[in-house]
Amino acid sequence: MSSELKLLNDEQMIQFITKGYVVLQNELPEELHQNVMKQIDFAFQNEGNPGNNILPRVPDIQKFFDTPVTKGALTSVLGPDYYMHPHRHMHYNQPGNGKPGGGEWHKDGFWSSMRSHRPWWVMMFYYTQDITEDMGPTAIMPGSQYNEKFQNQPELLPTGKAGTIALVHFDLWHKASLNTSNIDRYMLKFQFVRLAEPTAPSWNHTNAVPAFPDDTSDAHLNLWHDVWNWLRADRSAPNIGGSGNENEITRLIEELSSEDAIIRSQAADQLGLIGAPAEAAVPKLTELIRDSSENVALNASYAFGHIGGSGTAALLTELGEGSKLTTQRAAYGLQAAGEEAIPGLVQLLAAGEENSRALAAFVLGMAGAAASSAVPSLIIALNDESEWVRRNVVEALGMIGEPADETVPALVRMLEEAVAKEAAEGQENASTGSYVYNQEYITNKIAYTAALSLLRIGKHGDADLVINGLEAGLLSQDRYAKAYAFEALTAIRTDRAVDLLIKQYRAARWCPDTHKSSTF
Repeated sequence: MSSELKLLNDEQMIQFITKGYVVLQNELPEELHQNVMKQIDFAFQNEGNPGNNILPRVPDIQKFFDTPVTKGALTSVLGPDYYMHPHRHMHYNQPGNGKPGGGEWHKDGFWSSMRSHRPWWVMMFYYTQDITEDMGPTAIMPGSQYNEKFQNQPELLPTGKAGTIALVHFDLWHKASLNTSNIDRYMLKFQFVRLAEPTAPSWNHTNAVPAFPDDTSDAHLNLWHDVWNWLRADRSAPNIGGSGNENEITRLIEELSSEDAIIRSQAADQLGLIGAPAEAAVPKLTELIRDSSENVALNASYAFGHIGGSGTAALLTELGEGSKLTTQRAAYGLQAAGEEAIPGLVQLLAAGEENSRALAAFVLGMAGAAASSAVPSLIIALNDESEWVRRNVVEALGMIGEPADETVPALVRMLEEAVAKEAAEGQENASTGSYVYNQEYITNKIAYTAALSLLRIGKHGDADLVINGLEAGLLSQDRYAKAYAFEALTAIRTDRAVDLLIKQYRAARWCPDTHKSSTF
Protein backbone atom coordinates (compact mmCIF):
# COMPACT_ATOMS: atom_id res chain seq x y z
CA MET A 1 0.00 0.00 0.00
CA SER A 2 1.34 3.42 -0.92
CA SER A 3 2.09 5.68 2.04
CA GLU A 4 1.43 8.86 0.07
CA LEU A 5 -1.56 10.68 1.49
CA LYS A 6 -4.63 10.83 -0.74
CA LEU A 7 -5.51 14.45 -0.15
CA LEU A 8 -8.90 15.83 -1.08
CA ASN A 9 -9.09 18.03 -4.17
CA ASP A 10 -10.75 21.43 -4.55
CA GLU A 11 -14.06 19.91 -5.64
CA GLN A 12 -14.20 17.64 -2.60
CA MET A 13 -13.31 20.50 -0.27
CA ILE A 14 -16.04 22.64 -1.84
CA GLN A 15 -18.50 19.81 -1.24
CA PHE A 16 -17.38 19.53 2.38
CA ILE A 17 -17.77 23.28 2.92
CA THR A 18 -21.17 23.54 1.22
CA LYS A 19 -22.73 20.14 1.90
CA GLY A 20 -20.91 19.17 5.08
CA TYR A 21 -19.74 15.73 4.01
CA VAL A 22 -17.56 13.69 1.65
CA VAL A 23 -17.94 9.93 1.14
CA LEU A 24 -14.65 8.02 0.88
CA GLN A 25 -13.58 4.42 0.38
CA ASN A 26 -10.82 2.68 2.29
CA GLU A 27 -9.16 -0.05 0.23
CA LEU A 28 -8.25 -2.62 2.88
CA PRO A 29 -8.19 -6.44 2.90
CA GLU A 30 -11.60 -8.01 3.37
CA GLU A 31 -10.11 -10.25 6.07
CA LEU A 32 -9.24 -7.21 8.21
CA HIS A 33 -12.80 -5.89 8.14
CA GLN A 34 -14.20 -9.35 8.84
CA ASN A 35 -11.81 -9.91 11.74
CA VAL A 36 -12.72 -6.56 13.27
CA MET A 37 -16.41 -7.33 12.83
CA LYS A 38 -15.98 -10.62 14.70
CA GLN A 39 -14.20 -8.88 17.58
CA ILE A 40 -16.84 -6.16 17.75
CA ASP A 41 -19.67 -8.66 17.66
CA PHE A 42 -18.07 -10.72 20.42
CA ALA A 43 -17.62 -7.67 22.63
CA PHE A 44 -21.19 -6.52 22.07
CA GLN A 45 -22.78 -9.87 22.68
CA ASN A 46 -20.70 -10.78 25.72
CA GLU A 47 -19.67 -7.51 27.35
CA GLY A 48 -21.93 -4.74 26.07
CA ASN A 49 -20.93 -1.58 24.25
CA PRO A 50 -17.34 -0.61 25.18
CA GLY A 51 -18.13 3.09 24.60
CA ASN A 52 -14.97 5.19 24.47
CA ASN A 53 -12.92 2.01 25.02
CA ILE A 54 -13.86 0.48 21.67
CA LEU A 55 -10.37 1.23 20.29
CA PRO A 56 -8.30 -0.46 23.03
CA ARG A 57 -10.88 -3.25 23.10
CA VAL A 58 -10.39 -3.84 19.34
CA PRO A 59 -6.96 -2.33 18.52
CA ASP A 60 -7.14 -3.37 14.86
CA ILE A 61 -9.63 -0.52 14.38
CA GLN A 62 -6.65 1.86 14.42
CA LYS A 63 -5.59 0.42 11.06
CA PHE A 64 -8.72 1.93 9.50
CA PHE A 65 -7.54 5.43 10.42
CA ASP A 66 -3.89 5.02 9.44
CA THR A 67 -4.49 4.62 5.70
CA PRO A 68 -3.56 7.20 3.04
CA VAL A 69 -7.29 7.73 2.43
CA THR A 70 -8.30 8.54 6.00
CA LYS A 71 -5.12 10.41 6.92
CA GLY A 72 -5.27 12.33 3.66
CA ALA A 73 -8.89 13.37 4.17
CA LEU A 74 -8.34 14.40 7.79
CA THR A 75 -5.18 16.32 6.88
CA SER A 76 -7.08 18.09 4.10
CA VAL A 77 -9.81 19.36 6.41
CA LEU A 78 -8.03 19.66 9.79
CA GLY A 79 -4.43 20.24 8.79
CA PRO A 80 -1.49 17.90 9.42
CA ASP A 81 -1.57 18.43 13.18
CA TYR A 82 -4.92 16.84 14.04
CA TYR A 83 -5.89 14.68 17.01
CA MET A 84 -8.16 11.65 17.32
CA HIS A 85 -10.57 12.67 20.06
CA PRO A 86 -10.96 10.26 23.02
CA HIS A 87 -14.72 10.08 22.52
CA ARG A 88 -15.69 7.42 20.02
CA HIS A 89 -18.63 5.05 19.78
CA MET A 90 -19.73 1.88 18.06
CA HIS A 91 -23.27 2.32 16.78
CA TYR A 92 -25.37 -0.83 16.55
CA ASN A 93 -28.53 -0.84 14.45
CA GLN A 94 -30.54 -4.00 15.02
CA PRO A 95 -33.11 -5.23 12.49
CA GLY A 96 -36.64 -4.42 13.57
CA ASN A 97 -35.72 -1.58 15.93
CA GLY A 98 -38.35 1.08 15.28
CA LYS A 99 -36.24 3.91 16.77
CA PRO A 100 -32.57 3.17 16.19
CA GLY A 101 -30.33 5.56 18.08
CA GLY A 102 -33.42 7.37 19.35
CA GLY A 103 -34.75 7.78 15.82
CA GLU A 104 -34.49 11.59 15.78
CA TRP A 105 -32.53 14.03 13.67
CA HIS A 106 -29.84 15.62 15.83
CA LYS A 107 -26.44 17.22 16.04
CA ASP A 108 -23.94 15.54 18.34
CA GLY A 109 -23.13 17.17 21.64
CA PHE A 110 -20.25 19.52 21.00
CA TRP A 111 -16.92 19.95 22.75
CA SER A 112 -16.47 23.73 22.89
CA SER A 113 -18.88 26.17 24.50
CA MET A 114 -20.08 27.16 21.00
CA ARG A 115 -20.36 25.39 17.70
CA SER A 116 -17.91 26.54 15.02
CA HIS A 117 -18.73 27.07 11.37
CA ARG A 118 -15.05 26.72 10.58
CA PRO A 119 -13.85 23.10 10.68
CA TRP A 120 -12.15 22.71 14.02
CA TRP A 121 -13.94 19.39 14.56
CA VAL A 122 -15.06 16.58 12.24
CA MET A 123 -16.47 13.08 12.51
CA MET A 124 -15.98 9.92 10.52
CA PHE A 125 -18.75 7.34 10.18
CA TYR A 126 -16.91 4.13 9.30
CA TYR A 127 -18.69 1.02 8.02
CA THR A 128 -16.88 -2.25 8.69
CA GLN A 129 -19.24 -4.24 6.47
CA ASP A 130 -20.91 -3.81 3.09
CA ILE A 131 -23.71 -1.33 3.72
CA THR A 132 -26.96 -0.98 1.78
CA GLU A 133 -29.90 1.36 2.34
CA ASP A 134 -32.09 -1.37 3.83
CA MET A 135 -29.48 -1.99 6.56
CA GLY A 136 -30.15 1.43 8.07
CA PRO A 137 -26.98 3.48 7.53
CA THR A 138 -26.71 6.77 9.36
CA ALA A 139 -28.72 9.31 7.36
CA ILE A 140 -27.16 12.73 6.85
CA MET A 141 -28.77 16.01 5.83
CA PRO A 142 -26.46 17.71 3.30
CA GLY A 143 -25.88 21.42 3.89
CA SER A 144 -27.44 21.47 7.37
CA GLN A 145 -24.24 21.97 9.37
CA TYR A 146 -24.64 25.74 9.73
CA ASN A 147 -28.27 25.62 10.89
CA GLU A 148 -29.10 25.52 14.59
CA LYS A 149 -32.74 24.84 13.78
CA PHE A 150 -33.90 21.66 12.07
CA GLN A 151 -34.68 22.53 8.44
CA ASN A 152 -36.17 19.24 7.17
CA GLN A 153 -34.03 19.20 4.03
CA PRO A 154 -33.48 16.20 1.72
CA GLU A 155 -31.47 13.38 3.30
CA LEU A 156 -28.73 11.09 2.03
CA LEU A 157 -27.98 7.47 2.97
CA PRO A 158 -24.27 6.75 2.34
CA THR A 159 -23.79 3.18 1.11
CA GLY A 160 -20.95 1.06 -0.24
CA LYS A 161 -18.70 -1.87 0.46
CA ALA A 162 -16.80 -2.44 3.71
CA GLY A 163 -14.50 0.51 4.30
CA THR A 164 -17.06 3.13 3.27
CA ILE A 165 -16.49 6.34 5.24
CA ALA A 166 -18.64 9.43 5.59
CA LEU A 167 -16.39 12.33 6.61
CA VAL A 168 -18.78 14.91 8.04
CA HIS A 169 -18.70 18.40 9.50
CA PHE A 170 -19.16 17.95 13.23
CA ASP A 171 -22.44 19.89 13.28
CA LEU A 172 -24.17 18.14 10.37
CA TRP A 173 -27.69 16.97 11.23
CA HIS A 174 -27.91 13.16 11.13
CA LYS A 175 -29.82 10.16 12.47
CA ALA A 176 -29.85 6.38 12.29
CA SER A 177 -32.25 5.11 9.63
CA LEU A 178 -34.46 2.04 9.91
CA ASN A 179 -32.79 -1.33 9.43
CA THR A 180 -35.32 -3.32 7.41
CA SER A 181 -32.84 -6.07 6.52
CA ASN A 182 -32.07 -9.19 8.56
CA ILE A 183 -28.44 -8.16 9.16
CA ASP A 184 -27.01 -6.44 12.24
CA ARG A 185 -25.50 -3.11 11.17
CA TYR A 186 -22.43 -1.69 12.91
CA MET A 187 -20.85 1.72 12.39
CA LEU A 188 -17.78 3.21 14.05
CA LYS A 189 -18.10 6.90 14.89
CA PHE A 190 -14.77 8.58 15.55
CA GLN A 191 -14.19 12.27 16.15
CA PHE A 192 -11.15 14.40 15.31
CA VAL A 193 -10.04 17.87 16.32
CA ARG A 194 -7.86 20.49 14.65
CA LEU A 195 -4.97 21.65 16.83
CA ALA A 196 -3.89 24.77 14.94
CA GLU A 197 -5.35 27.34 12.59
CA PRO A 198 -4.36 26.90 8.93
CA THR A 199 -1.10 28.39 7.72
CA ALA A 200 -1.47 27.10 4.14
CA PRO A 201 -3.93 24.94 2.18
CA SER A 202 -3.52 21.35 3.39
CA TRP A 203 -5.36 19.66 0.52
CA ASN A 204 -4.58 19.24 -3.18
CA HIS A 205 -5.34 22.88 -3.88
CA THR A 206 -5.11 24.26 -7.43
CA ASN A 207 -7.71 27.02 -7.85
CA ALA A 208 -7.81 30.05 -5.56
CA VAL A 209 -11.33 30.99 -6.68
CA PRO A 210 -13.85 28.33 -5.61
CA ALA A 211 -16.72 27.23 -7.85
CA PHE A 212 -19.45 27.41 -5.23
CA PRO A 213 -23.02 26.64 -6.31
CA ASP A 214 -24.84 29.98 -6.50
CA ASP A 215 -28.20 28.81 -7.82
CA THR A 216 -29.50 27.08 -4.69
CA SER A 217 -32.17 28.52 -2.43
CA ASP A 218 -30.11 27.83 0.69
CA ALA A 219 -26.75 29.20 -0.52
CA HIS A 220 -24.44 30.85 2.04
CA LEU A 221 -21.85 32.32 -0.31
CA ASN A 222 -20.27 34.72 2.19
CA LEU A 223 -20.05 32.03 4.86
CA TRP A 224 -18.60 29.53 2.38
CA HIS A 225 -16.02 32.04 1.17
CA ASP A 226 -15.07 32.78 4.77
CA VAL A 227 -14.42 29.09 5.49
CA TRP A 228 -12.59 28.62 2.17
CA ASN A 229 -10.30 31.59 2.70
CA TRP A 230 -9.66 30.62 6.32
CA LEU A 231 -8.63 27.12 5.24
CA ARG A 232 -6.35 28.70 2.61
CA ALA A 233 -4.82 30.93 5.32
CA ASP A 234 -5.86 33.95 3.27
CA ARG A 235 -5.81 36.75 5.82
CA SER A 236 -5.88 39.63 3.34
CA ALA A 237 -8.98 41.82 3.34
CA PRO A 238 -12.27 40.47 4.68
CA ASN A 239 -13.92 41.77 1.51
CA ILE A 240 -14.40 38.91 -0.96
CA GLY A 241 -14.66 41.25 -3.90
CA GLY A 242 -17.40 41.45 -6.47
CA SER A 243 -18.96 44.27 -8.38
CA GLY A 244 -22.10 46.25 -7.93
CA ASN A 245 -23.24 49.51 -9.42
CA GLU A 246 -25.56 51.87 -7.61
CA ASN A 247 -28.67 50.57 -9.37
CA GLU A 248 -27.87 46.97 -8.52
CA ILE A 249 -27.20 47.81 -4.88
CA THR A 250 -30.48 49.74 -4.69
CA ARG A 251 -32.34 46.76 -6.16
CA LEU A 252 -30.76 44.34 -3.71
CA ILE A 253 -31.56 46.60 -0.75
CA GLU A 254 -35.20 46.65 -1.88
CA GLU A 255 -35.17 42.86 -2.07
CA LEU A 256 -34.16 42.72 1.59
CA SER A 257 -37.78 43.70 2.31
CA SER A 258 -39.28 40.93 0.18
CA GLU A 259 -41.90 38.68 1.77
CA ASP A 260 -40.04 35.73 0.24
CA ALA A 261 -37.32 34.53 2.63
CA ILE A 262 -35.30 33.06 -0.23
CA ILE A 263 -35.16 36.43 -1.99
CA ARG A 264 -34.14 38.16 1.26
CA SER A 265 -31.46 35.55 1.87
CA GLN A 266 -30.00 35.77 -1.63
CA ALA A 267 -30.04 39.57 -1.61
CA ALA A 268 -28.13 39.68 1.67
CA ASP A 269 -25.61 37.22 0.27
CA GLN A 270 -25.08 39.28 -2.89
CA LEU A 271 -24.61 42.49 -0.92
CA GLY A 272 -21.92 40.81 1.16
CA LEU A 273 -20.14 39.70 -2.00
CA ILE A 274 -20.13 43.29 -3.26
CA GLY A 275 -18.45 44.33 -0.02
CA ALA A 276 -17.68 47.90 1.03
CA PRO A 277 -19.58 49.58 -1.85
CA ALA A 278 -22.77 48.05 -0.42
CA GLU A 279 -22.45 49.92 2.88
CA ALA A 280 -25.81 51.63 2.27
CA ALA A 281 -27.45 48.26 2.99
CA VAL A 282 -26.28 48.18 6.62
CA PRO A 283 -29.44 49.73 8.19
CA LYS A 284 -31.71 47.19 6.49
CA LEU A 285 -29.35 44.29 7.13
CA THR A 286 -29.48 45.22 10.82
CA GLU A 287 -33.16 44.30 10.80
CA LEU A 288 -32.46 40.97 9.11
CA ILE A 289 -30.14 39.72 11.82
CA ARG A 290 -33.42 39.28 13.74
CA ASP A 291 -35.17 37.57 10.82
CA SER A 292 -37.35 34.56 11.58
CA SER A 293 -35.58 32.70 8.77
CA GLU A 294 -32.27 31.39 10.04
CA ASN A 295 -30.81 31.35 6.53
CA VAL A 296 -31.66 35.03 6.06
CA ALA A 297 -30.16 36.01 9.41
CA LEU A 298 -27.03 33.95 8.78
CA ASN A 299 -26.42 35.54 5.38
CA ALA A 300 -27.05 39.02 6.79
CA SER A 301 -24.53 38.40 9.59
CA TYR A 302 -21.77 37.32 7.22
CA ALA A 303 -22.63 40.11 4.77
CA PHE A 304 -21.98 42.64 7.57
CA GLY A 305 -18.53 41.19 8.14
CA HIS A 306 -17.60 41.37 4.47
CA ILE A 307 -18.98 44.87 3.98
CA GLY A 308 -16.75 46.04 6.83
CA GLY A 309 -16.73 49.58 8.24
CA SER A 310 -20.22 50.37 9.46
CA GLY A 311 -21.11 46.69 8.90
CA THR A 312 -18.52 45.60 11.45
CA ALA A 313 -19.66 48.39 13.77
CA ALA A 314 -23.26 47.15 13.50
CA LEU A 315 -22.17 43.63 14.44
CA LEU A 316 -20.24 44.91 17.46
CA THR A 317 -23.29 46.91 18.57
CA GLU A 318 -25.45 43.80 18.22
CA LEU A 319 -22.92 41.75 20.15
CA GLY A 320 -23.07 44.25 22.98
CA GLU A 321 -26.79 44.94 23.05
CA GLY A 322 -28.66 42.15 21.26
CA SER A 323 -30.61 39.14 22.46
CA LYS A 324 -28.99 35.77 23.13
CA LEU A 325 -29.96 34.67 19.62
CA THR A 326 -28.81 37.76 17.73
CA THR A 327 -25.55 38.10 19.65
CA GLN A 328 -24.61 34.58 18.61
CA ARG A 329 -25.39 35.43 14.99
CA ALA A 330 -23.31 38.59 15.31
CA ALA A 331 -20.40 36.57 16.70
CA TYR A 332 -20.33 34.37 13.63
CA GLY A 333 -20.48 37.42 11.37
CA LEU A 334 -17.60 39.06 13.23
CA GLN A 335 -15.37 36.14 12.29
CA ALA A 336 -15.67 37.35 8.72
CA ALA A 337 -14.77 40.93 9.66
CA GLY A 338 -11.19 39.98 10.43
CA GLU A 339 -8.71 42.18 12.29
CA GLU A 340 -10.94 45.24 11.95
CA ALA A 341 -13.17 43.86 14.70
CA ILE A 342 -10.46 43.15 17.28
CA PRO A 343 -10.37 46.55 19.10
CA GLY A 344 -14.15 46.51 19.54
CA LEU A 345 -14.07 42.91 20.75
CA VAL A 346 -11.44 43.78 23.34
CA GLN A 347 -13.67 46.59 24.61
CA LEU A 348 -16.65 44.24 24.93
CA LEU A 349 -14.49 41.66 26.67
CA ALA A 350 -13.81 44.16 29.42
CA ALA A 351 -17.11 46.00 29.69
CA GLY A 352 -19.95 44.02 28.12
CA GLU A 353 -22.63 41.88 29.70
CA GLU A 354 -21.74 38.24 30.45
CA ASN A 355 -23.07 36.98 27.13
CA SER A 356 -21.21 39.70 25.22
CA ARG A 357 -17.96 39.09 27.09
CA ALA A 358 -18.10 35.36 26.43
CA LEU A 359 -18.86 35.78 22.74
CA ALA A 360 -16.15 38.42 22.35
CA ALA A 361 -13.65 35.89 23.69
CA PHE A 362 -15.00 33.27 21.28
CA VAL A 363 -14.51 35.54 18.25
CA LEU A 364 -11.02 36.56 19.37
CA GLY A 365 -10.11 32.88 19.52
CA MET A 366 -11.47 32.32 16.04
CA ALA A 367 -9.27 35.20 14.82
CA GLY A 368 -6.24 33.13 15.82
CA ALA A 369 -2.77 34.64 15.62
CA ALA A 370 -4.21 37.87 14.21
CA ALA A 371 -5.61 38.56 17.69
CA SER A 372 -2.27 38.31 19.51
CA SER A 373 -2.60 41.96 20.54
CA ALA A 374 -5.64 40.93 22.61
CA VAL A 375 -3.69 38.41 24.73
CA PRO A 376 -3.05 40.81 27.67
CA SER A 377 -6.77 41.63 27.83
CA LEU A 378 -7.69 37.96 27.60
CA ILE A 379 -5.35 37.08 30.45
CA ILE A 380 -7.01 39.74 32.61
CA ALA A 381 -10.38 38.21 31.68
CA LEU A 382 -9.26 34.88 33.18
CA ASN A 383 -10.38 36.46 36.46
CA ASP A 384 -13.89 37.12 35.15
CA GLU A 385 -16.65 36.12 37.57
CA SER A 386 -18.38 34.11 34.83
CA GLU A 387 -17.19 30.55 34.21
CA TRP A 388 -18.51 30.77 30.65
CA VAL A 389 -16.33 33.81 29.97
CA ARG A 390 -13.30 32.18 31.58
CA ARG A 391 -13.78 29.01 29.56
CA ASN A 392 -14.01 30.91 26.28
CA VAL A 393 -10.91 32.90 27.21
CA VAL A 394 -8.99 29.71 27.98
CA GLU A 395 -9.93 28.27 24.60
CA ALA A 396 -9.10 31.53 22.81
CA LEU A 397 -5.60 31.62 24.30
CA GLY A 398 -4.98 28.12 22.95
CA MET A 399 -6.11 29.17 19.48
CA ILE A 400 -4.15 32.44 19.41
CA GLY A 401 -1.01 30.80 20.79
CA GLU A 402 1.55 33.58 20.73
CA PRO A 403 3.18 35.08 22.66
CA ALA A 404 3.66 31.65 24.25
CA ASP A 405 5.59 33.08 27.20
CA GLU A 406 2.32 34.76 28.22
CA THR A 407 -0.37 32.34 27.04
CA VAL A 408 1.16 29.06 28.24
CA PRO A 409 1.79 30.04 31.89
CA ALA A 410 -1.74 31.44 32.09
CA LEU A 411 -3.17 28.15 30.82
CA VAL A 412 -1.07 26.09 33.23
CA ARG A 413 -2.37 28.19 36.11
CA MET A 414 -5.97 27.72 35.02
CA LEU A 415 -5.54 23.95 34.72
CA GLU A 416 -3.90 23.61 38.12
CA GLU A 417 -6.50 25.79 39.83
CA ALA A 418 -9.42 23.96 38.21
CA VAL A 419 -8.13 20.54 39.29
CA ALA A 420 -7.41 21.83 42.80
CA LYS A 421 -10.97 23.18 43.05
CA GLU A 422 -12.33 19.83 41.88
CA ALA A 423 -10.31 18.01 44.53
CA ALA A 424 -11.43 20.39 47.27
CA GLU A 425 -15.11 20.74 46.38
CA GLY A 426 -15.90 17.50 44.57
CA GLN A 427 -16.47 16.65 40.93
CA GLU A 428 -20.12 17.66 41.06
CA ASN A 429 -19.08 21.23 41.92
CA ALA A 430 -16.26 21.52 39.39
CA SER A 431 -18.44 23.34 36.84
CA THR A 432 -21.71 25.20 36.95
CA GLY A 433 -22.67 23.72 33.58
CA SER A 434 -25.75 25.91 33.25
CA TYR A 435 -24.38 28.10 30.48
CA VAL A 436 -23.96 25.28 27.95
CA TYR A 437 -26.93 23.09 27.13
CA ASN A 438 -26.42 19.34 27.36
CA GLN A 439 -22.70 19.15 28.18
CA GLU A 440 -22.91 16.97 31.27
CA TYR A 441 -20.20 14.79 29.74
CA ILE A 442 -17.66 17.57 30.46
CA THR A 443 -17.55 17.60 34.25
CA ASN A 444 -14.75 20.13 34.75
CA LYS A 445 -15.09 22.59 31.91
CA ILE A 446 -12.15 24.84 32.82
CA ALA A 447 -9.72 21.94 33.35
CA TYR A 448 -11.01 20.29 30.19
CA THR A 449 -10.52 23.42 28.08
CA ALA A 450 -7.16 24.32 29.62
CA ALA A 451 -5.83 20.83 28.92
CA LEU A 452 -7.05 21.06 25.32
CA SER A 453 -5.39 24.45 24.91
CA LEU A 454 -2.14 23.06 26.30
CA LEU A 455 -2.44 20.18 23.85
CA ARG A 456 -2.52 22.84 21.15
CA ILE A 457 0.29 25.12 22.31
CA GLY A 458 1.97 23.62 25.40
CA LYS A 459 4.93 22.41 23.34
CA HIS A 460 5.82 26.06 22.66
CA GLY A 461 6.19 26.92 26.35
CA ASP A 462 8.64 26.08 29.13
CA ALA A 463 8.64 22.27 29.25
CA ASP A 464 8.89 21.83 33.03
CA LEU A 465 6.18 24.41 33.68
CA VAL A 466 3.84 22.72 31.22
CA ILE A 467 4.57 19.25 32.61
CA ASN A 468 3.65 20.54 36.07
CA GLY A 469 0.28 21.59 34.74
CA LEU A 470 -0.29 18.40 32.76
CA GLU A 471 0.62 16.28 35.77
CA ALA A 472 -2.16 18.07 37.62
CA GLY A 473 -4.46 17.47 34.65
CA LEU A 474 -3.86 13.73 34.92
CA LEU A 475 -5.43 13.88 38.39
CA SER A 476 -8.68 15.42 37.17
CA GLN A 477 -11.88 13.39 37.41
CA ASP A 478 -12.86 14.71 33.98
CA ARG A 479 -11.99 11.85 31.62
CA TYR A 480 -11.35 14.19 28.69
CA ALA A 481 -9.11 16.57 30.63
CA LYS A 482 -6.99 13.54 31.52
CA ALA A 483 -6.94 12.34 27.92
CA TYR A 484 -5.81 15.76 26.65
CA ALA A 485 -3.09 15.89 29.31
CA PHE A 486 -1.85 12.44 28.24
CA GLU A 487 -1.67 13.50 24.61
CA ALA A 488 -0.05 16.86 25.35
CA LEU A 489 2.79 15.07 27.12
CA THR A 490 3.54 13.11 23.95
CA ALA A 491 4.22 16.39 22.15
CA ILE A 492 6.83 17.52 24.69
CA ARG A 493 9.02 14.38 24.71
CA THR A 494 11.53 15.50 27.35
CA ASP A 495 12.86 12.76 29.64
CA ARG A 496 10.55 13.94 32.39
CA ALA A 497 7.52 13.94 30.10
CA VAL A 498 8.33 10.43 28.84
CA ASP A 499 8.86 9.12 32.39
CA LEU A 500 5.49 10.51 33.43
CA LEU A 501 3.82 8.98 30.38
CA ILE A 502 5.35 5.56 31.06
CA LYS A 503 4.17 5.69 34.66
CA GLN A 504 0.64 6.56 33.58
CA TYR A 505 0.48 4.06 30.72
CA ARG A 506 1.65 1.19 32.92
CA ALA A 507 -1.36 1.70 35.16
CA ALA A 508 -3.78 2.43 32.32
CA ARG A 509 -2.72 -0.42 30.01
CA TRP A 510 -5.67 -2.28 28.48
CA CYS A 511 -5.44 -5.92 27.44
CA PRO A 512 -7.87 -6.61 24.56
CA ASP A 513 -7.52 -10.37 25.13
CA THR A 514 -8.85 -10.15 28.67
CA HIS A 515 -12.62 -10.21 29.16
CA LYS A 516 -15.19 -11.92 31.33
CA SER A 517 -14.84 -15.17 29.37
CA SER A 518 -11.04 -15.13 29.73
CA THR A 519 -9.93 -13.19 32.79
CA PHE A 520 -6.31 -14.37 32.82
